[in-house]
Amino acid sequence: MRKAFIVTVIFLGVLSGYAQEKVMKILKTDGTSTQTRVAELKEISILNEPTTMIMKTTNGAVVRTDADEVADITFSDTLYNLNSNGNRIMEADELCWPDDRLLPHFLPPATSVRTLDMSAAGLSDEERIMFCTLQGIINRTRPRILLYNHNEEPQTTWPSAHSLKTIAIPTTSPYNMVKLFKEEIKGLVLYSNEKSEHYSNLAVTIAGLDRLLPVTTEIRAKLVAAGMDFPVVEDLTSLTMTTAYAVYNYLYNNYWSRCNHRLLISERPKIPYVHDIGAACGSACVWLDPRTASERTLLDKMLKDMTPGRDIVLGWYPEERSGVGEATKYGLSTVPADFFENATVYTAVNKPIKIPPVPKRPKLENKVYAAVYISDGDNIQYCQHAMAKIFEQSGRGMMPMNWTISPALADFSPMMLNYYYRKATTNDCFVSGPSGLGYAMPYDAHNSCYYAPLNSSKVITPYTQLTQRYLEKSGLRVITIWDDISTIQRKAYAENCPYLYGLTINDWERQSGRLTTKVQSSWLPITVQYPCYAGGVDVITEFFNCDIKNFKGTAPMFVTGQVTVWDVGPDKLIALKEKLNALSPGNIKIVRADHWFSYYNEAHHLPFNITLLQDMEITSSPTRTNVKYAANGSPSEGYIWISQGTDGSGWVQLDFKEPYQISRYVVRHAEAAGLDPQLNSRDFTVETSLDGETWSTIGSYTNNISPVTEATITPVEARYVRVNVTDGGNDGYVRIGDIEIYGTR
Repeated sequence: MRKAFIVTVIFLGVLSGYAQEKVMKILKTDGTSTQTRVAELKEISILNEPTTMIMKTTNGAVVRTDADEVADITFSDTLYNLNSNGNRIMEADELCWPDDRLLPHFLPPATSVRTLDMSAAGLSDEERIMFCTLQGIINRTRPRILLYNHNEEPQTTWPSAHSLKTIAIPTTSPYNMVKLFKEEIKGLVLYSNEKSEHYSNLAVTIAGLDRLLPVTTEIRAKLVAAGMDFPVVEDLTSLTMTTAYAVYNYLYNNYWSRCNHRLLISERPKIPYVHDIGAACGSACVWLDPRTASERTLLDKMLKDMTPGRDIVLGWYPEERSGVGEATKYGLSTVPADFFENATVYTAVNKPIKIPPVPKRPKLENKVYAAVYISDGDNIQYCQHAMAKIFEQSGRGMMPMNWTISPALADFSPMMLNYYYRKATTNDCFVSGPSGLGYAMPYDAHNSCYYAPLNSSKVITPYTQLTQRYLEKSGLRVITIWDDISTIQRKAYAENCPYLYGLTINDWERQSGRLTTKVQSSWLPITVQYPCYAGGVDVITEFFNCDIKNFKGTAPMFVTGQVTVWDVGPDKLIALKEKLNALSPGNIKIVRADHWFSYYNEAHHLPFNITLLQDMEITSSPTRTNVKYAANGSPSEGYIWISQGTDGSGWVQLDFKEPYQISRYVVRHAEAAGLDPQLNSRDFTVETSLDGETWSTIGSYTNNISPVTEATITPVEARYVRVNVTDGGNDGYVRIGDIEIYGTR
């Protein structure tokens, strides 16, 4: 007879390896708790919904796994609060939040997600705040609510991209959404914005901590009229503060210690968009202006409690540079997101990024190589809304264009990043916005100041380490920096971001005092956007011509510039081809950013990834997949080289047709594609040869557990490089996600 169980704990620890025990809790239908083995766990059936999230730690990596991969599970004896579907009702401090993630792990969205078009329902700002807070409280147990608010892109765009099935709540009865989930709400936070609009942010903060709804008197009356007379747990209407400082100082003194300090929401009052993730995580929500001394002091107290290299500010600020700069002082990046919707839903569709292959590049010629960047992609709300429309313009794909996009999407919405990768042509190259993971401003050119102590390695180091992790996760090889960086900062990027091909900085000074390209640590070019944030194609043409008019054809020339997407989209940008060709007919090559830096390094005798070369030849031992997958610029599943045999051995050989001075190699294993860490190759060598007959070992590895193997070596002359695996993954197959070889002529 089938045993009926209800799993009530999502996560109470991490499973270390396959054979370790996992502490969870199970409740029988007769109300008693018990222990079970995996064989019994497989028979769990609750409304055909997967209700467990089992995590394991392998080689230091915390990943999700399936029950059938675990030997034994021990269930604890403690009872928990369940909703009617058998899910454990989660509190903000019970989320699974590994240190290597910007956001917690959430269960996958329910089979059907309830939606509400808040605009069509004619909801007030205060009602939208309540519904977004409800969304966060409910979705942290399991994502079941999706809200339409902004409605700039078609409503089906992102639910479809995340394979969500939706059921709409009628816009004529929006409070039915609350009624569906009322069992998970403990009560109300009653507030009024009469004395200050900032009370709404205070109410939202309290609500997320205690599973309450933030409501005004008017909203409470509507709830009662709909048959929901929740108790008032917190009444803020008697408070008398009138300034932002006073309201948030009250928050700091009374609630900050209970808030998580990993995610600070900075959101203007009455704008509800990111309240879902804030409420889900138990984050404080503030709107402090660093230009006001008292508010800056209070904001600094909060920022000091956050950890550089791990924590972020989400939202926006009353003024851009002072706000971003203040967080930057503490080594914290800001993820601009004040209009980003449904983070608790989209982060829960936790899929690996499917990085597309990178096209091979032709040989270097004595031409003018031009790259143009379309900027505003540090802003994830832009990625969600405006970019979704602009990316559909017919001019996209007609010439190489470089799109800034946020690496934070790897956690906030990996399927959003996959959406753009899937639609991209080989002429679409994605790069990171300023200045890596989230918006950081090492140097403010408008106010001529460095945001110390980011000038100190103690702060810039964890920020660049965080940036490296998310660049590699999202497949972005170039960063646009606002506005400039110091020597210490350049060194930090070079030391901690080996995934980079190059950096760009902004030359706001235009015609006078022009900045120049620098090379850090003999490999990392830091070049100048000239012009930066241009508002028209004619502006780019004029600035590029400052160099092109001096082109002699005896050596390669390099120009690069940036346009604002709000003024110059793909349909306008394609006019640049004809305009540049008119300046120097037949001599201009507009290229992708990754190719641009490859050409630049080759021309300047700096190491570059020679696997990008068009004439490279690749061969291997018998293979299940196309051999070119071993070095095509993508480590992602679907583009992995896999051996045909299962004896744990296999090899891949690269022929570069002529000798290079090889100085660095990178091998990405199965885990780099999001696969199980135990599928990484364990024993292998990296070998070089001039003639393909006599081989020298430049790297030898045993018992490897890392997802990526990379080494910088004393340069050796070689035409051939071979990766030879003698002990592959634990299933006997050898998997190579991607190989990169760096060399010079």
